[in-house]
Amino acid sequence: MKSASIGETGDTSGSGGSTHRVLVAGSEPDLNAAVAYHLARAGYRVSTVVNGLEAIDTVREERPTLIVLDATLVGLSGFELLAQLRQREETRDVGVLFLTERDREPDRIKGLALGADDCLSKPCSAEELVLRVRAIARRLAAPGVTSGGRLSVGPIVLDRTAHRVLVHGNDVKLTATEFKLLRTLMQREGRVQSRAELLETVWGAPSDVTTRTVDMHLQRLRHKLGDAGLCIETVRSAGYRFQRLKAPARSTPPAKRAPKRAGRAERA
Repeated sequence: MKSASIGETGDTSGSGGSTHRVLVAGSEPDLNAAVAYHLARAGYRVSTVVNGLEAIDTVREERPTLIVLDATLVGLSGFELLAQLRQREETRDVGVLFLTERDREPDRIKGLALGADDCLSKPCSAEELVLRVRAIARRLAAPGVTSGGRLSVGPIVLDRTAHRVLVHGNDVKLTATEFKLLRTLMQREGRVQSRAELLETVWGAPSDVTTRTVDMHLQRLRHKLGDAGLCIETVRSAGYRFQRLKAPARSTPPAKRAPKRAGRAERA
């Protein structure tokens, strides 16, 4: 992140982020301070750490809504910290914006595969940083669970107690594996799930199950969900992600052509 460009791309304050606590974790104190400054201006409560092991303790104590996590940390890499966060029950739902160096696509893909909510390349503008953080916080705060053990996201309602799925109010018949697969993706909305993670969660990662099995089940699941199947997004080289469908933009009706004027009658 270029400190020279931070704050010069637009006003990032006044977003009402004061209810959210953000932890900034990276090996560069100056970068951490610059990120913390602009997030604080946007209304977030921010703390910083440079050590990965200290970051784990801070997450347990402060319970941040979100972590701005750099790939490089002292004592523990950003990748290792992200993996630990996603493995532990008490930190599994913490939002993560993963920072990588520009032109490091393998790092971005690895971060997404490990469960980051979003990735951002350095250097970047303060405005983009705040917007990315705001989008993750908004997604985490979106009401997905309703009463009676039901998950409701967009047109899909999943009733965990009745083992029932509705799409636009209509029953959709799913197998037990398809139901568990959909439930896993909905519960982790907005987060990329690698094929290996889905194998472990849904199938228990038995030795006779391959990643191709995940692809085949997701293909059938999308087909059964109809247009709501578009909620399941394929992330190249990383896995799958469940996203809320955006409302389609209203199409502008084609302009009516003015009636052609009758040509002048030829003179005799």
